[in-house]
Amino acid sequence: MSTAAAQAAPANTTGRIVVASFIGTAIEFYDFYVYATAAALVFGPLFFPQESTSAQQLLSFATFSIAFIARPLGSALFGHFGDRIGRKSTLVASLMIMGVSTTLVGLLPTHASIGLAAPILLCVLRFGQGIGLGGEWGGAALLAVENAPPGKRAWFGMFPQLGAPVGFVAANGLFLVLAASLDDDQFRSWGWRIPFLMSAVLLAVGLYVRLKLTETPLFRDAMAKGETQRVPLGTLLSRYWRDTVLGTLAMVACYAVFYLSTVFSLGYGTKNLGYSREDFLGLLCLAILFMAAGIPISAWLSDKIGRKPVLLAGLVATGAMGFLLAPMLSSGSTVEVAAFLCMALFCMGLIFGPMGAVLSELFPTPVRYTGASVTYNLGGILGASFAPMIAQMLADRGGLHLVGAYLTAAAVLSLLATLGLRETRNEPLG
Repeated sequence: MSTAAAQAAPANTTGRIVVASFIGTAIEFYDFYVYATAAALVFGPLFFPQESTSAQQLLSFATFSIAFIARPLGSALFGHFGDRIGRKSTLVASLMIMGVSTTLVGLLPTHASIGLAAPILLCVLRFGQGIGLGGEWGGAALLAVENAPPGKRAWFGMFPQLGAPVGFVAANGLFLVLAASLDDDQFRSWGWRIPFLMSAVLLAVGLYVRLKLTETPLFRDAMAKGETQRVPLGTLLSRYWRDTVLGTLAMVACYAVFYLSTVFSLGYGTKNLGYSREDFLGLLCLAILFMAAGIPISAWLSDKIGRKPVLLAGLVATGAMGFLLAPMLSSGSTVEVAAFLCMALFCMGLIFGPMGAVLSELFPTPVRYTGASVTYNLGGILGASFAPMIAQMLADRGGLHLVGAYLTAAAVLSLLATLGLRETRNEPLG
């Protein structure tokens, strides 16, 4: 295929780029958050019948962490093929794996029905979710950034991030409706399954949109010039290891503040603070709107003044939230709890907004899918995989002040890594 032929290939329209990069991540984050919410609310007693409710919660959160271990494997797998054969087919495959895994969780018998096989199968399907999401975000970010007009890479690159709050609201909103309309026995018996089964419908919608995509012009050009790498991961680790390490560490606080503010706080709020499921889910659905507001604000600013200043401001604010976590969550005031959740998730949005551009711009086209995916998902292992479980242990042993210190430490780590990153706003995509 000649360079001229590559350039003459059909182009994705702006609308198609935005919809495809947004809707796929919205669906996949919906799937991911459905599991996270169920892990906080019902999986403990259904799949891990222990005498202690705290032990149930810890085991439930342990299965939550499995996906974050799988995600770097998914990023390496899908990154390899995304950098070898193209972005489109890889995005379709990742969506299918995620959707099928989520749907099957909704059909899974509990421990009371099949014994030890139930938590084992739950872990297998959670691993499948992680594999699928490991390849999703990087491809969606590249689809947006590699098609973006000059000076708007962060703005276009924010649409995959906007899928996160939409998926969260859809998942938690559905759980909120179910919790409000069903009694406890109905919810534990069959109600929790409905959000998982809904994934089959969403999967069909996402596939319809993504099958209409064409390949990005930058990748077509790299293919035409013979610049693709035989083993992209090997090239990434040998030539771009420093950017990989710094990009990974820069993501840690983003994950930590999100999952401490959502998964941990939901479990802690309903089991330790006396909130009902529906009340706390309602608070989270309100708070996630602040995250959704922070994403476009920070993306727009990072196109105007640079990636690093915006990230550093968001990380400083996130570190400050660690000092507010204990006094506000344990205040006994619903207003203060809501205010903390809103501020924390707004900080998350400030960090998250530019990341589609930042992690994509760190790497050249032949290894960009692998590089963006690996850094994003390795950051998930460090910042999120065990965060709810560690936070629960810290809270049980020393109180919420230790959880706040944990959040501040994550913010400091990411801030130091961000200081080491180069500014990429004005760099051409090579």
